Amino acid sequence: MKVVILDTGCANLASVAYAVKRLGYDPIISYEKNTVLGADKLFLPGVGTARAAMEQLKARELIPLIKALTQPVLGICLGMQILASLSEEGKDIPLLGLIDGTIDKLDTAGLPLPHMGWNQILAKPAHPLFRNLSDDAWFYFVHSYGLALNSSTIAETEYGSRFSSAIQKDNFYGVQFHPERSGKAGAQLIKNFLEM
Repeated sequence: MKVVILDTGCANLASVAYAVKRLGYDPIISYEKNTVLGADKLFLPGVGTARAAMEQLKARELIPLIKALTQPVLGICLGMQILASLSEEGKDIPLLGLIDGTIDKLDTAGLPLPHMGWNQILAKPAHPLFRNLSDDAWFYFVHSYGLALNSSTIAETEYGSRFSSAIQKDNFYGVQFHPERSGKAGAQLIKNFLEM
């Protein structure tokens, strides 16, 4: 199986690659069109700001390429957020528009931002992305913005208020947390994605 990690120029490419390698796969980090289109599974990692991420995707001519993908794609953290329509980070920033919804600053009801550390998810029952994960699994989060619950939500998390911690629409999946930093639970989720 050809596993590609989309080279978005962000900092967590190596940690995602290492997490995939630990599962016995040999991922390719690339933004070359034919390599990306030829992937069986594709990871879309991201850290930083929505504006910088979209500028990087535009500079590398990746926006139409990502929108044309038909294979399973897993967006991680900011990689999940940029699947949405718009980000309120700074001012309105157009995103990929693959999933309906706006990325807004988290309403934490007084809890500190960023939401950083371990938290649990409430996953949609029997969804294949969460196969063999216990209901009380913990995942590692680092973010200040999030996506409200919507029709694409497949898992939610509470941090002052509820937000989408995982989404899916068609072949596009996203997780707000960092599975590559989430120990056994994160490894199982990556394994589930690769085995879909």
